[in-house]
Amino acid sequence: MKLTKILTKKLTSFWLVSLAAVAFVFLLCALMSFVQLTYRFQQNKVAELESMIVTHYQQQGIAQLDTWLPAVLKAYHVVQFQLLLDQQALYSYQSDVDRGESGVTLYQRIIEPQTALSVRFELTSPLNNYQFSWYELLILFIGFGAISVFVRYGLKWITHELDGVELLALRSKMIIEGDIQGAKLSTAKGRPRLINRAISKLINDLEDAQQERGRLDQFIRANTFLDPVTEIGNRLFFENRLTALSHDNKMVAYGVVFLLEFDDDALMNVQTDIEANKAFITQIVAIIPPLVSEYTDVIFARRSRLQLAIVVPQLSLAEADLLADRLIRRCLLVKHHQIANHDNYLHLGAAFYKAGDQPSQIIEEAEMALRAAQLQRLNTWFMYDKGAVDKEMAKGSVRWRSFLEYALVNKRFFLLQQPVLESDNSLLHCEIFSRVRDNQNNEIRATLFIPMANKCGLMPQVERLIVEQVLFNVMPKNDAIYCVNLSMDTLTSRAFTRWIQSTLLEHRPLATRLIFEVSEDLFIKHQQHPQLAKTLTMLSKMGAKLSVDHVGKQVVGTHYIQTYDFDFVKLDRSIIRQVHERPENQLYIRSLIGGLLRSKAQVIAEGVEILEEWQTLKILGVSAAQGPFLGDIALIANDV
Repeated sequence: MKLTKILTKKLTSFWLVSLAAVAFVFLLCALMSFVQLTYRFQQNKVAELESMIVTHYQQQGIAQLDTWLPAVLKAYHVVQFQLLLDQQALYSYQSDVDRGESGVTLYQRIIEPQTALSVRFELTSPLNNYQFSWYELLILFIGFGAISVFVRYGLKWITHELDGVELLALRSKMIIEGDIQGAKLSTAKGRPRLINRAISKLINDLEDAQQERGRLDQFIRANTFLDPVTEIGNRLFFENRLTALSHDNKMVAYGVVFLLEFDDDALMNVQTDIEANKAFITQIVAIIPPLVSEYTDVIFARRSRLQLAIVVPQLSLAEADLLADRLIRRCLLVKHHQIANHDNYLHLGAAFYKAGDQPSQIIEEAEMALRAAQLQRLNTWFMYDKGAVDKEMAKGSVRWRSFLEYALVNKRFFLLQQPVLESDNSLLHCEIFSRVRDNQNNEIRATLFIPMANKCGLMPQVERLIVEQVLFNVMPKNDAIYCVNLSMDTLTSRAFTRWIQSTLLEHRPLATRLIFEVSEDLFIKHQQHPQLAKTLTMLSKMGAKLSVDHVGKQVVGTHYIQTYDFDFVKLDRSIIRQVHERPENQLYIRSLIGGLLRSKAQVIAEGVEILEEWQTLKILGVSAAQGPFLGDIALIANDV
């Protein structure tokens, strides 16, 4: 851009200098021609006068010169005149005309060589005798005015044309910097128009290619992780997601696993009516998502041809009983004409798990519960209950609200951080996590209190407290960059938006050291919400960076990453876990990185636990990572 501006300025200056030089040469030639013609006219008059004197002298001598010569000399503006014969004056004339400031022009020559007759003239400068009339002055004024108008119009025209070149350069710079949307919108006055139209066409083709790349990514993942009949997760998807809920092969929170299975013996003529069975399974699958839509991070997959699996984190035993009963009753409403025994073809097994349980053990318990339900020879469900219920689950919503409000007022929250390291082990930023202390000074995990804070509508207050602590207590101590997670309720809260806007305006240097992170599944569900896009745009304009995490957790397109201009993309731990042994996950990561190659988004891996995972990720092109292998979560601020 700077080079282009210099070029356009030079072109404009060259045009003006060239035009001024042409005008100057033209005016100089005109002036010289005028002076030359004026003196030539005076010389012609002198020659005529000399001819008249020679003729008179040859006929009458010097007699009667007084009768006509003085009048002629006066008419010719002669200051002094002498007629000489052998250097002897025969006739003299002296005028009373002022010589003027420019002096006189002297003419002295022999007019008749035979008699040595010569004359000597002193005439006033011909330019002194010329005066411009109003008509001539008007013509000059009109001429100069016309020149000024044409010069101004020409300058405006060339400036307009060069502005088009500037716009082309600006669009080119936007494309180089990755601002494709900005370059697409700047299409109005680019010159030359052919080049401008070519750039617009290439941008449209690039957008189509990017969308096609996103569709390809989604297609790859769909064929890898989705069941082709029901279009929900397959067995591999289920195992990845369940593993992601654990740490060190132990579950990090409580929840329930449901296994819903159809009796193969109850379905007659399966091979002869495949389409009817597909339609039946599809109807069953369509019933379940609305029943679990109120819960977050639900895993729904098809483990086998006749078995569906549902994992609902943060679900208490009482809620699990109600949900199991609703699931079995709603599924029994779907009829299939080939079912031989309508009283014994659908069974549901459920297993409650708590923090510290192993995923493989949970699946075994759920399968045991399913076998127990099948042994009853009825359409029923069975819950495998070990009798170990997390004490924190016993709190109702009212008690949770009272506890969280008390914790907010008394600032019982404290912060932890986990480093995010680049491939050369340098610190990229730190991600902030939070905990809360109860009345017995026990730590309550975020996986436990965040769902309850969402239910109680207190997440905006909690996350505002966390952001305040990061801005005013943590950041002044060092120069690191910090990443803070924001929930959907917070991003769509007008009160929080007004507060964060005024705070970042007041502390503008700190804004550039903040990264606001949003979960992919929440963003996909609510990306049409007008307040969400408005808040993200405002945070970006304030200088903060944007990040999306849990990417790859759901099978969705990734074109939104470039549409909303995210700076960081964090791969979900379900994609990262044992990635060195899972070529399908490696294929997805390669495809995602290739699709984001020309964007500013930086791909980061979450939950790296072993060296082999990190080495594989670096080979695949992942630029940074976080997890137990790279750095544990550490306390950075006590009660906030």
